Amino acid sequence: MYLVIEGPIGVGKTSLAGRLAARYGADLNLEIVEENPFLARFYEDPAAYSFQVQVFFLLSRFKQLSTLAQPGLWSGNVVSDYLFAKDFIFAAMNLKDAEFSLYEDLYSHLSPRLPTPDLVVYLRADTDLLLRRIEQRGRPFERDMQAAYLADLTARYDEYFRTYPHPLLTVDASGYDFVGKEADEQAIVEQIEAALAAASAAD
Repeated sequence: MYLVIEGPIGVGKTSLAGRLAARYGADLNLEIVEENPFLARFYEDPAAYSFQVQVFFLLSRFKQLSTLAQPGLWSGNVVSDYLFAKDFIFAAMNLKDAEFSLYEDLYSHLSPRLPTPDLVVYLRADTDLLLRRIEQRGRPFERDMQAAYLADLTARYDEYFRTYPHPLLTVDASGYDFVGKEADEQAIVEQIEAALAAASAAD
C-alpha cells in the first residue's frame, strides 16, 4: 500500500499521516520543510527566492520518493504526507516566465519516474481554519502567512484534484478532529479503507 495525504498548508497532513502509519504498521514518509535553506528568505522576499525554494523542494522530494521504487528500503506499506505534484502546484503560484519554463522542464523529466499512489486523501479546509492551525504549530517562517495566499493555494489544489486521474478521496478536514477525537479518526479510516477497496476492485 502506498497512501498519500495531501492538502494546503496547515490542513493536518502530517498529523493524519503519522496516525495512519502507526495504525497500519507502515513506514512514514515526511516531506522535508525546515531543511530548505531558502524558505525563510522566500517568505521575506518571494520574488528573490522563489526559484531557489522550488528547485530545492523539487529535487529533495524527488530523491525521497524515488526510494519508494527501490526494493528493501521500505517495509512494503508507506504513508506519505505529500504528493510529488504538490511541488508543481506551488511552482505555478510562485514562478513566472523563464523561471517557470525551466522548472516545468525539470518537473516533466522527473515526475514520470516516480510511483503512483494507490490512493490520495485530499484534505481541504477553509482559510480561517488553516490560519488557526498554522498559528498553533508556530513555525517562525509561517508567522506572516496571508489569508489571500492560502485561499489561492486551496483553489489551485481544488483545480488540480478536479481532474486527478488516479484513486482519490476528498475529505472536509474542518468536519473532523482526527487528533483529538478517536471517533473522528476512525471515521476517516473507514472512508480510506472503502476507497482503497474500491480502487483495488477497479484494477
